[in-house]
Amino acid sequence: MTSDETRRSFLNYFAERGHRIVPSASLVPKDDPTLLFTNAGMVQFKGVFLTEETRDYIRATTSQKCVRAGGKHNDLENVGITARHHTFFEMLGNFSFGDYFKEEAIEMGWDLLIHQWGLPREKMWITIYLEDDEAFHLWRKIGIPEDRIVRLGEKDNFWAMGETGPCGPCSEIIIDQGEGIGCGRPSCSVACDCDRFLELWNLVFMQFNRDQEGKLHPLAKPCIDTGMGLERISAILQGVRSNYDTNLFKPLIQEVEAISGTSYGKDPRADISIRVIADHSRATTFLISDGVLPSNEGRGYVLRRIMRRAIRHGKMLGIRDSFLDRTSSKVVELMRGAYPELMETQSFTSKVIRNEEERFSETLDSGLKILREELERLKEEGEKTLSGEVVFRLYDTYGFPPDLTDEILREEGLGYDEIGFQAQMEGQRQKSKQSWQGIGEGKTKEVYRRLANEGVRTAFTGYEEVQSESKILKLVRGDEIVSSAGEGEEIEVITEKTPFYGEAGGQVGDRGVIFQENYSLEVVETLKPAEELIVHQVRVKRGMLKEGMEASLRVDPIRRRAIALNHTATHLLQAVLKEVLGDHIRQAGSLVSAERLRFDFTHFAAIEKEDLARIEALVNQKIRENLKVDTKAMAIEEALQMGAMALFGEKYGEKVRVVMASDFSMELCGGTHTSRTGDIGLFKILNEMGVAAGVRRIEALTGEAADEHVREEERELWQTAQALKAHPGEIFQKVDRLLQRQRELEREILSLQGKLGYQEVLDLLSRIKEVKGIKLLSAKIDGKDPKQMREYIDQLKAKIGSGIVLLGGQSQNKVSLIIGVTPDLTRRYNASELIKKISVHIGGTGGGRPDFAQAGGTNSCRLDEALKAIEDLI
Repeated sequence: MTSDETRRSFLNYFAERGHRIVPSASLVPKDDPTLLFTNAGMVQFKGVFLTEETRDYIRATTSQKCVRAGGKHNDLENVGITARHHTFFEMLGNFSFGDYFKEEAIEMGWDLLIHQWGLPREKMWITIYLEDDEAFHLWRKIGIPEDRIVRLGEKDNFWAMGETGPCGPCSEIIIDQGEGIGCGRPSCSVACDCDRFLELWNLVFMQFNRDQEGKLHPLAKPCIDTGMGLERISAILQGVRSNYDTNLFKPLIQEVEAISGTSYGKDPRADISIRVIADHSRATTFLISDGVLPSNEGRGYVLRRIMRRAIRHGKMLGIRDSFLDRTSSKVVELMRGAYPELMETQSFTSKVIRNEEERFSETLDSGLKILREELERLKEEGEKTLSGEVVFRLYDTYGFPPDLTDEILREEGLGYDEIGFQAQMEGQRQKSKQSWQGIGEGKTKEVYRRLANEGVRTAFTGYEEVQSESKILKLVRGDEIVSSAGEGEEIEVITEKTPFYGEAGGQVGDRGVIFQENYSLEVVETLKPAEELIVHQVRVKRGMLKEGMEASLRVDPIRRRAIALNHTATHLLQAVLKEVLGDHIRQAGSLVSAERLRFDFTHFAAIEKEDLARIEALVNQKIRENLKVDTKAMAIEEALQMGAMALFGEKYGEKVRVVMASDFSMELCGGTHTSRTGDIGLFKILNEMGVAAGVRRIEALTGEAADEHVREEERELWQTAQALKAHPGEIFQKVDRLLQRQRELEREILSLQGKLGYQEVLDLLSRIKEVKGIKLLSAKIDGKDPKQMREYIDQLKAKIGSGIVLLGGQSQNKVSLIIGVTPDLTRRYNASELIKKISVHIGGTGGGRPDFAQAGGTNSCRLDEALKAIEDLI
């Protein structure tokens, strides 16, 4: 049975038993900053398990893309070495949200494995939680002998989402692969960590809620969460000993063999490299397709580590040219049937891979040379630990992730000073103040979770109207529900229905007023903290507000219209970007406000000016065509089949709202829009910039704001023309002539400075003296910047042949010291060490090379003292 057939068989089995087949979520978890990557099938259902959201089904089945490489779940260092560890894998799972529980989960799991797939029951073992007698009796009822049911403790067989919250015992289905596989010890058992007893399927029985004191309370609706690795079960069903021998990996291994000219199965060390490349090609392809790009922080850094580890193993196989793009294309070919989005992003994925591979290849050889020199030094000196400073330099200068350096060291039986490396990293972080942030952002207040669980809902009427009559359901102050609020107070208001749009999907919330005869509220912001729950942040302008009062709600129509124009323009922009730049364009973020729009998208390079002008022109063309903008509710599958663009990683219900600008643009969108593109009037791009590796941003104006911007630019153009005494059409030529004249004058100045400088160098030579047989020139030259002082140092060193030159000076309120040592003296007098000692006098620090170093400081009063100090150091 091929892996595709296994995946399809699993999903169909549970679909026939009332489960909804839910597509895999993105590898980038939605609204869960606590996770680097989706690492289990249950991640996309976390909100359901926590009762924060509801679905229109109570049984689900998935084949979920997962990555475990970084953070708590990190298999990276084992990948390629073992038969079963992977960075990317697929997790097959079935889920019950308060429907069936242990008995049915056990029965279906056993039926699929034994009766549908034909696994030998005599080779199956079961583990259960120590105290789970119910699971024990259910497995005995299935027919499992008592001696094949193993009770294990909380560490192995009790699952928890966190320190508090849903949790419960689990039961693992294990297959005995026989004595020929694994450690071979007579004592080998289910508890052994070798490959003989292989865990196939983990059934989690979520039946408790753990409170803050650690006490367990039964859940009103127990849930089921199961997970089985497709790669492992494929190996078993295909009768092979390693996941890498399955049809998921064999074509990739053959591709690496063809590229490298190395046969798999001949050399154990080469086999490791081949497996690493095969595995990492899968992770690389899927991560980039899901919007992760190589960088030096967060998810991007994990991807970079994976890619660079693969590139290094390619070098070990003797591959000289770029190759990851080829193996990635093979991944797309193998997996496109199950994940068609890989085809849509293939062009972009290839560009990202080629760019990263070229960048690292430039520094890899240099870094490896330095590392080899350090390894030789360690062996000569009989040491076993490489300094953290060297590991940091390899990371900072040559792009070597520390785990790559560690892997190379371990191959030689060596290690490195991790504490020293972390100290260097912390020093860099303190300087740049650019540590990765995220955890804890965007959390929903507990009060709104409670209200949502209690069934409090707000009906949104804003698509049809900007004013409606309603009733006040709840008043919230901080994290508490209150019964009333008086004049001058700021409070949050929930109503039965509202025309106010709550901030979501990049569109800001509406503003306006809520009023009745005896009170008036100013709505300063509208939020959507949970599905079907809209919250108005208000300021009480007049009267007393109480729960249960009638309310008239009126949105600011002018602001709403400006937002709608910007939102529709954003849709036109995305469609135009795809047309001009290519199908790899994906939304990476957006902000739609009344004042402007901002659109972030995946693209690997700055947009050429000609393309940017074309993009603006095409958007304006679609505006002039006055396309009709329609909205339609339909099934998600129908919308995607029609070609509607969806925000990747976003959670959508079974029914979605599709916004269509004629046949030019079609997107899944819950925002507010204008009825015709002509209403936008004008679209004007303000700027285009990079915001992250592989992510670009366009900011633009529409309507009256765009008109005013153009008028302001025209005013500035005329003012510039007047200042230049020229017509606007002549400005470029006029400025060009002025710049040309400026360059001529600058060349004349440089020529004069060179002549003066040469004379000054000759003057300085007359001040050389000998100290203990060493020629020394120590002099103060003010008014020179560090670049000019460096040039003086080079000239003076050349003139004196052998000696030390120290120059100090002040320029633009900055004190500088620069020292040069001729090559024949660097063993006795290290310029870097000398400058560190001298710079103390000017309240500064410095460093450099043995032959050249410089320092900066703030205490100009002690500059003469610093210049004099060099004599005491010789």
